[in-house]
Amino acid sequence: YDDAVPSRRVTTANELHIPVGRPVVLKVTSHDVIHSFWVPNLQGKRDLIPGITSAIWLQADRPGVYRGQCAEFCGLQHAKMAFWVNALPPAEFAKWADAQRQPSAIPSTPKQREGFETFMNSPCPLCHNIQGTDASGKTGPDLTHFASRRSIAAGTLPNRRGYLAGWILDPQHFKPGSQMPPM
Repeated sequence: YDDAVPSRRVTTANELHIPVGRPVVLKVTSHDVIHSFWVPNLQGKRDLIPGITSAIWLQADRPGVYRGQCAEFCGLQHAKMAFWVNALPPAEFAKWADAQRQPSAIPSTPKQREGFETFMNSPCPLCHNIQGTDASGKTGPDLTHFASRRSIAAGTLPNRRGYLAGWILDPQHFKPGSQMPPM
C-alpha cells in the first residue's frame, strides 16, 4: 500500500484490504513468468508480465471477502496461487491500515518469546521481514502481521497452528515446487 510518506506504507501477502465504494488501483508485475491477476466478482483480468509494471482497478460496492486467482497457467503450482480481497467499510479500512502500520507485537508470554527466539535463530529472517525486528528478508512474504491473515502459502492452507507447523516442516508436501524450503 503505497503512500507518499514512507512510514505510512503497508505490506501484506496474498491478502488485499480495500475500502468499499472507492476505486483502488493496483500496480502489478511479475518477477518470473506470466501470471494473470483475476478477482472474478470485482473486475476483469490483468496479465503480469515479467519486468513490466501495469495497473488494474478494483472497486467493491459492498463489504465482503472476494477470492482471487492467478488465471494464467504459470507453472507447477498455478492452481494453488490464490489470494483474498477483503472489502471493508471506509472507517474499518482506515482502522485496519493504521494497525498494519504498527510494528509486530512484542512477545509477552514465555511461549511467545520461545516462538520468537526460534524464528529469529533460524534461517527464516534471511527470507522474511517482521517490522520492528532484525528479520529483514525480502524474498519471502512479510510476516509482520501474519497472525491476522486468513491463509498461508498463497491460499493453499488456512492460517491455523497445525497447518502452519506442517507448512514449515514440509512445504513441498502441500505445494510442490514452492520456494519455501523445509525447516
